[in-house]
Amino acid sequence: MWRHYKVSVIFPTYNEKESIRESIEEFMATGVIDEIVVINNNAAEGTSEEVAKTSAREVMEPIQGYGAAIRRGFREATGDLIIVSEPDGTFRGHDVLKLLAYADDFEIVYGTRTSKELIWKGANMGLFLRWGNYWVAKLMEVLFNCTSLTDVGCTMRCIRKDALRDLEPYFTVNGSFFGPEMMVLSILLKMSIIQVPMNYTKRVGTSSVTGNLMVAFFLGLRMIRLIIGYRLESLLQPGRWGRVSGVTDTRTNTESLRPRGLPPRRE
Repeated sequence: MWRHYKVSVIFPTYNEKESIRESIEEFMATGVIDEIVVINNNAAEGTSEEVAKTSAREVMEPIQGYGAAIRRGFREATGDLIIVSEPDGTFRGHDVLKLLAYADDFEIVYGTRTSKELIWKGANMGLFLRWGNYWVAKLMEVLFNCTSLTDVGCTMRCIRKDALRDLEPYFTVNGSFFGPEMMVLSILLKMSIIQVPMNYTKRVGTSSVTGNLMVAFFLGLRMIRLIIGYRLESLLQPGRWGRVSGVTDTRTNTESLRPRGLPPRRE
């Protein structure tokens, strides 16, 4: 529980057999997580056995892809506040406290891994990945005239349940660039968002995406194409982006900063 709100964590897993158990235990040790939902996306053999040793709940998702796993996790999570992270050892469990602290005032809190002081030795955040993520994020910031963004690829984030309900009808991506789509959509729907720095450490094992610079390069190009495509679409169809709840946040007064849309606190 976080201030009487139920907190869920989504862990998508594909190649994290060696790290997933420790990641689950580390996040649960914060004392604020009510449930961890592991989305098994055709994961490495033995992953289910590791999850079974923990308090996490495992869900099998047959559709391949990072986005497909996260979208399934969103449907499965029961929390008022939903955190997405990775069970590969790159993120630290105690950083959920940063996300939750800002969730009081923002509908979505995105993480950023580009703060040099929080990039640990051995982390896969060299010159190309760090500045590539930074400048693509700045492209998004300029095109949409939104809040300051410094990382377009950080997968650690927190979203309120009501904000998720407004976003879900617009999701289209099942692949690796689901994260940037979620960011663009939250901007188009005029949600209150912010980015906060996360610790970023050495991964256990090798990533199938950022572990290969050529794959990461072409993924970056697809992200840029997606961002520009959404910008053009927003200019051609300005009335398309509506919210189910009808809630908007103009950020023009202190009342707009208070928590909105969350259910009554659980006593």
